[in-house]
Amino acid sequence: MANVIVTGAQWGDEGKGKIVDFLTETADVVARGAGGNNAGHTVIQGGTKYVLHLIPSGILWRDKACVIGNGVVMDPVGLNGEIDKLRGQGVSIGESNLFISDRAHIVMPYHRGLDQRREILLAAKKIGTTGRGIGPAYADKVERRGFRFVDVGDTAVFRERLAERVAECNELFAAVGVARLEEAQVLDEVLGAIARLAPFRTNTSMIIHEAVKAGKSVLFEGAQGTYLDIDHGTYPFVTSSNTTAGGAITGTGAALRKIDRVVGVCKAYTTRVGSGPFVTENDALGDRLHNMGREFGATTGRPRRCGWLDTVMVRYAGIINGLDDLAVTNLDGLDGVSEIHVCTAYTLDGERLEVPPATVEDMARCEPVYETLPGWNCDITAARTVGELPRNARAYLDRMSELTGLPVSLVGVGPDREQTLVV
Repeated sequence: MANVIVTGAQWGDEGKGKIVDFLTETADVVARGAGGNNAGHTVIQGGTKYVLHLIPSGILWRDKACVIGNGVVMDPVGLNGEIDKLRGQGVSIGESNLFISDRAHIVMPYHRGLDQRREILLAAKKIGTTGRGIGPAYADKVERRGFRFVDVGDTAVFRERLAERVAECNELFAAVGVARLEEAQVLDEVLGAIARLAPFRTNTSMIIHEAVKAGKSVLFEGAQGTYLDIDHGTYPFVTSSNTTAGGAITGTGAALRKIDRVVGVCKAYTTRVGSGPFVTENDALGDRLHNMGREFGATTGRPRRCGWLDTVMVRYAGIINGLDDLAVTNLDGLDGVSEIHVCTAYTLDGERLEVPPATVEDMARCEPVYETLPGWNCDITAARTVGELPRNARAYLDRMSELTGLPVSLVGVGPDREQTLVV
């Protein structure tokens, strides 16, 4: 069976949850290796909407093992709330289908305060984070003063380390007006949440290793997207982890040479949440999509910035991730658009660019080079095969493939699992 990485080819929110849910049918294990509950995957199954933040989308299938890997930063309170909500929707979650790495770092209550403090200090230059404490949790991890899942317990060492960190953060909070934290309250909150999650704790790298050894299929679920990657994204307007395909390896402990396929997910247009340059941003297209009730963040509810398809980005994402093929989502978002613009290159100070520049300052000055394609001016949500799509929609997909150098393997024409077409 194939071991497959699914990664975002834009700024996240590409619909990876839907694609992972679709591909899970042929997988045995679904693993996530990066990010925190700042990510949000929305999956609609049988008319029911499920919103996932930390738990892999495979949880919606019975008899699938779901892994939260070592590269994830886990908010224990948020994860418990997510489990409770999904169980309330009839989803079965137990020790037989959810496994959390004992090496995953914990998002503590003070990390959210540090996130708030940083945005206050940045003022007009703020990054536009979700405020979930993800960046500060990763910062503590890199500075080697974080708490891993296995480190958190009702011990004298943990209590002493936690007291020191809370006191240090309270001094920082006082200077900018962020609410002070009470050590006892933090301790009770964290220990209570960790106790509920303890049955899921294990060495998840061995779960993946044993699955591969047994000839089972592992599906690696990406969080965010290529251009939010800490190394390859539009720095500093990025997240704090490696969201590219390589992050799936380091974030789960999987063996690189056991990966068979890498699928890139992109929308038929482009969206972005938060600050930073956006070459193809188009307010009219954004207004149209928002008025349709589309493009609001699954985690924050914030309206997403919207623009035309940027094949410069997707093409470069293909190079960085080693993509084998593309899963195109939200094609139906362009229903009724008479003329569709596609960015094929950038110009910067008169020079034509085929890949994004390294700095956000240069990217902000880039101008898109567009070509225009005819729309299909009809509703395509009832299509169940690619052959049922109108000619102009098929031509649009063909042109996407030509410009990105990647074959299109899956097409989304609506939010439900059944609205995923196999090419």
